[in-house]
Amino acid sequence: MAELLTKIKEHRARLNMSQSELAELTGVRRETIIRLEKGQYNPSLKLAMDIAKLFGTTVEEIFTFTDDQ
Repeated sequence: MAELLTKIKEHRARLNMSQSELAELTGVRRETIIRLEKGQYNPSLKLAMDIAKLFGTTVEEIFTFTDDQ
């Protein structure tokens, strides 16, 4: 089973941004950001694109899946 890996935490740290700030800017709850960072939640395409845009990068840079094959 593929596992979601994210670089949200690293990008937040680079911008000195809290989970709460990212949640507010993307219109989700802080708990959603926590679950995203832990790989426990698969974001919608819109949310993934909103996060990437805020960080000035691509969705592929922020989100990847492990390949279990």
